[in-house]
Amino acid sequence: MSSYFGATSVGIKTKDGVVLATDRRMSYGTFIMSKNAKKIFTVNNRVGIAFAGLYGDISGLIRFLQADIRSYSITYNVEPTVLMVAKRLSLIMYSYKVLPFFVETIVGGLDPNGNTRLYVLDSLGSITEEPYAAVGSGATIALGYLEAHYRDDLTLEEAEELAENAVKTAIIRDAGSGDGIDVLTVTKEGVKEKRITLEVKITETREG
Repeated sequence: MSSYFGATSVGIKTKDGVVLATDRRMSYGTFIMSKNAKKIFTVNNRVGIAFAGLYGDISGLIRFLQADIRSYSITYNVEPTVLMVAKRLSLIMYSYKVLPFFVETIVGGLDPNGNTRLYVLDSLGSITEEPYAAVGSGATIALGYLEAHYRDDLTLEEAEELAENAVKTAIIRDAGSGDGIDVLTVTKEGVKEKRITLEVKITETREG
């Protein structure tokens, strides 16, 4: 799926929190439909989700999930863990396996006990836990950058910089990714969001 739907989304886990980052380009094939697409969301003040895939599916899926988690929390009077959020998302995605959501997903955040978690889901809801991850058409490029620079002892600030640079590296070589970066950081203090605008430099060359 990554070859068909342009995007680059990455996630990095540290001992102090989780960082998610995405580009802002929405493209279908060779056509750029938007340069301001939001692909990163919060479920609550401890869990964030980054997407790559069809934007209509992203919008519908996040609404389903947010409503489901609110209902679950009210019904059972519990604060959901990151794995529970990932599993609820997995159930929604698998229930549409005949006509699946064309998305790839990274779910990250802090459990009520303060432990950090990062999970990756494919379009049918399969879950794997990773210390870092990348999805989308630029995933191969971003993942190569992450593997070369990731350390177990990264500080939160270093993880933010690494996530930003991984998406920037993908944007340089992946035509389906671009037009800025959204970064979401989840810590014990809550959720912090940052938007980065990338400058485009055009050089004009004249002969004679």
